Amino acid sequence: MKWIDIGVNLTNRRFDKDRDQVIQQAEAAGVSYQIITGTNLAESQQAFKLSQAYPGKLFSTAGCHPHDARNFTDEHYHQLEQLLKHSSVVAVGECGLDFNRNFSPPDQQILVFQQQLELASRINKPVFLHERNAFEQQFEMLQSYLPKLKGAVVHCFTGDEQQLNAYIDLGLYIGITGWVCDERRGLPLREIIHLIPDDKLMLETDAPYLLPRDLRPKPKSSRNLPEYLPHIAKVIAKARNTSLESLSMQCFNNSKQFFGLSTEAG
Repeated sequence: MKWIDIGVNLTNRRFDKDRDQVIQQAEAAGVSYQIITGTNLAESQQAFKLSQAYPGKLFSTAGCHPHDARNFTDEHYHQLEQLLKHSSVVAVGECGLDFNRNFSPPDQQILVFQQQLELASRINKPVFLHERNAFEQQFEMLQSYLPKLKGAVVHCFTGDEQQLNAYIDLGLYIGITGWVCDERRGLPLREIIHLIPDDKLMLETDAPYLLPRDLRPKPKSSRNLPEYLPHIAKVIAKARNTSLESLSMQCFNNSKQFFGLSTEAG
């Protein structure tokens, strides 16, 4: 079985001591392809360098997370645009709105998100979305931009059934993480995950965050790893009443097509 982890924060400092080993262990577990998330200019540049070090295995995104919107400048925009000209940089993001703690003022978040939606539509690359406590505003913005976008995936979806159906009606892809493995917080998501169309589902770990709570034996470290993606997939396959093999093939093909990946897997 083949797996693509569409959201790995491999530039995070928690990987500084063993980044290459983490990549190798993931591949040994069947996770041969990873998309490294860029959340600001510096991390987008680092993610791109990783994709260059592992051509055909690692890819990256380039964008500005809403938490970092307050520091976003015109120069950042132009440098992100240059990064996105490379074939290994496959999406604009992580971008969106986060009104949960407002690390950046909401009006600044909205402006920077709009800039990135315009950039994505102009360069014809999909967007990798983040949203928290900002569904109505983000949904409204997406509605107006989607006709011009190549595509959009809701990264780390943890919303309710109404939000899920709204995104599906817009034709968005849905990224599911190990949140679904949490027997407390993840249960509502597990109960609606069957509603996601087969051709709109993608899988991600969001490593090093969101370690699956049901891993046994329990890892000594709280650090999530891309090698845990097949475990997450087992939980999802059970919730969707489908085989792991079928889920693997469908999600692999969805991810490859959505991001336009050129992989050795053909």
